[in-house]
Parts: sequence; C-alpha cells; structure tokens
Amino acid sequence: MTPPGSSSDAARVAGLAAALARVGQLERTYMEVCGTHTMAVSRYGLRDLLPPGMRLVSGPGCPVCVTAVGDLDVVVALSRLPGVTIATFGDLVRVPSSRSSLAVERAAGADVRVVYSPVDAVDLAAAEPDRQLVLVGIGFETTAPTVAGALLVARERGLPNFSVLSLHKTMPGALRALLDSGESRIDGFILPGHVSVVTGSDCFRFLASEYGVGGVVAGFTADDVLTALLMLARQERPAIEIGYRRAVTAAGNRVAQDVIARVFEPCDAVWRGLGAIPDSGLRLSAEFRAYAAEERFTVDPGAPEEPAGCRCGEVLRGVIDPPDCPLFGRRCTPEMPVGACMVSSEGSCAAHFRYRALDLSGGGRV
Repeated sequence: MTPPGSSSDAARVAGLAAALARVGQLERTYMEVCGTHTMAVSRYGLRDLLPPGMRLVSGPGCPVCVTAVGDLDVVVALSRLPGVTIATFGDLVRVPSSRSSLAVERAAGADVRVVYSPVDAVDLAAAEPDRQLVLVGIGFETTAPTVAGALLVARERGLPNFSVLSLHKTMPGALRALLDSGESRIDGFILPGHVSVVTGSDCFRFLASEYGVGGVVAGFTADDVLTALLMLARQERPAIEIGYRRAVTAAGNRVAQDVIARVFEPCDAVWRGLGAIPDSGLRLSAEFRAYAAEERFTVDPGAPEEPAGCRCGEVLRGVIDPPDCPLFGRRCTPEMPVGACMVSSEGSCAAHFRYRALDLSGGGRV
C-alpha cells in the first residue's frame, strides 16, 4: 500500500478532482454524516477541489454534538450524587450542559473518569465496590456493541455497582428526519463508514427507494471521500453504493448486530438540532433494565437551556456552515467552547476552526 502523504496519493487525489470536473457543472449539495469524514474533508481541504456548483455540507455525524442538552443535564446531575462515579469518553467531559459541564463538576469535586474502552469502566466498578459506577454510553451503532459487551462482562462478574446511561443513537432515523423536514437541500449522502461496518449498507436503502436520494458509503482518506463524491455525481438514478468495500458489506456485522439487539431496544430520542426522532435511540432491554442508570437513580436536572446565540443545531442540519455562526472563532473556540460542535474532535465547527485560517477582525475566511 502506498504510504499516506506520498506523491502517488497526491496524484490519485488530483486525478479524482479532474474526474469530478469532467462530470460537468452540477448544482448539487451533498452531505457527509460522519464526524471522521467531517475532519477529513477539512483536513485535506477537499471543498477547494470541488467543481463549481457542487457543495459539501456536514450533517449530524458527531455523537457528542447531537447529544441533547437535556441529556447532558442528566449526566451532570448524576455526577453530583454522593458515591457516584461517572465514566465516559473524553469528548463529553467539556461539552456545556444548560448550566455546567462534567469538567466544571470534576473541578468542584465530582468523580468523573475518562475511559478509552467501556470495559475499563467495568474494571473501575470492580476496583471500587463501595461506589456506584455509571457508564455514559454515547455514540452511534459503532460504539453500541462495545457498551453492550461491557454490560455483559459486568453481569458475568456479578457487579451490583455498575450501571449504564444509554445515550446511544442510530443513524437512519436522523437521515429520515433531515429529508422529511425539507429544510436543507440534500442531493446525496456520503454515508458513514464506521457505522456501516456494523449495520451494512442495506439499512440505508430507504434513502433511494423512498426519497429518491442516493448515497455512497465512504472510507476516510482524501481519495475515499472524493471517490464517493464521484460515484454520487455519476449516478444515473438514486442508489446506495459501497465505496469502502475493504471494510463494509451490504449485510454488515451480524455478531455486532446481535449483541446490540440482545442488550438494547429502540426508543425515541432527542437529537440536538433535530428534536425528538421516533425509534432513533437505544435503551437497555427488559433483560438488562436493572442496569439502567435512569432506573437506579432519580435526579431532577431542571428545564434544559440551549447556549445563547449558539447555532450548532443549524450546523448539524446542514442549514449553515460553521463560520456563519456569529459566535464562531470569537466567543466560541476549542479552548472556550460555547457549543458542542466546537468541543468534539469530530465536530464540524472544530474541524473548520482547526483547518481554516480566519480573519477574525473582518469576520471572513482567508
């Protein structure tokens, strides 16, 4: 395989950009719905390689970004309970809730631990049996099997002090909600590679059959993304295709699907920017409800409040680009984030900020 960053890589990217240009001028808007794609697009400057008329916008592909403020308020409230330890992935710690964040609570004395694998949370619970360990399960179909596996390990080890607050979401419902709203023009999707490893591409067939919108599952290199765009541009009729065949199949990973189905069941979920979407969340199934943190603990976080002036929700719907938010790069930066899209390493605001030079005095990009 050619090493990343080689001249052969550059030649492939240039060739794909030229092939896109030869397709002709297309007034089309494509949306990528994976946080890793969002980062790759900005990192490699791929928008600058698109032909006139072709626009690429970011969608709700960052799991931390789409977590509703009300759910974050619950996590913060749980962290304030005596004897409770919160275990979560690092991005969530700095995301502002209505009136606080896990980082603020940790500074005030709350026991908040960052884990790199859900099984690490099981080990924490075993090492500190006098404390209640709450694993905050966050992410899409990609991370749900790992949280389900951790719960199975905790039950096998007989840990009564382990519970899960499932904030997991599933991608198809969000794409359906975006298209149903009609708010943003979307002519095709660059579909998430990591999610599709688990789900397979078949779960997205409804996009073409019901909405007449095509999609291509893409990998994460610059040429992967450009290949997906070229495949979309060349579609004579809407279809769901796989451009990431080294990892994705139509049927997906049956083992991962089975463990999700065993431990979780679909439920309604609230998405930042999209609102309540039926059956787009995952809660613990009846067999595992005893491990559900929302059943084990009672908290009253108060009414949720969105950050004043933050337009993260519109960014997640593809209505505006991050620099169109008046807070972007001024009051909202990675060091002092106001909105979740600026916190996560997969957030579109963070990607734009990191890889685009800004003229903050003039308010424009250079």
